[in-house]
Amino acid sequence: MQPHKTHNDAKKEKEAAIFDAACRVIREKGYHQARITDIAQAAGISYGLVYHYFKSKADLFDAILTEWWSGLFTMMDQYQTQPPSLEEQLAAIVGYFLDQYEKRPDLVHIFITEISRSSAALTQERVQMFRVFMGNTEKIIAWGQTQKILRSDIKPRYLTYIFLGALESFISIMVLEGRPLKGRSEKQRIATALLEVFLKGARASQEGK
Repeated sequence: MQPHKTHNDAKKEKEAAIFDAACRVIREKGYHQARITDIAQAAGISYGLVYHYFKSKADLFDAILTEWWSGLFTMMDQYQTQPPSLEEQLAAIVGYFLDQYEKRPDLVHIFITEISRSSAALTQERVQMFRVFMGNTEKIIAWGQTQKILRSDIKPRYLTYIFLGALESFISIMVLEGRPLKGRSEKQRIATALLEVFLKGARASQEGK
């Protein structure tokens, strides 16, 4: 006999169904072309019930972005008190993108097409979250420079652009081609390639040591 669902459990299930449906519809149609009626139909619920959980399409879109950013920031925050090696910190960022692409491709597709490569749906609040991510990554890069792991003759912001630009471009191509990841071994190969190219190209000179 299955345990009786509480009101809170039922609420979470409905929110999750709406959330997943919204991700599918926005990925297919784009944010501006997606309609609440499309999302309700994809979720298998009534049009009005969507508004019971989300005030508007913008509110639902912000919930999707919050899901993306909260996971990423939580992962990065765990390294603030006792940072591991530079490579481990950068690998964690790469790993987050790849893990999410494997498990939740619709969510990554929305991040790439509606936020990273488009300004149509950006508000000041949404842009601010992107800036926080850039700033957190820049701190990691700057720390790598203070440890003399990365060359210091290039601004940490520029190295941040190079690192994140390579990662975003790689994921973007996979997203736009609709190319799935083929297991853990491929994720590891991609992560290794990105980190090897970045670190060897940005590593401080060993001359005179």
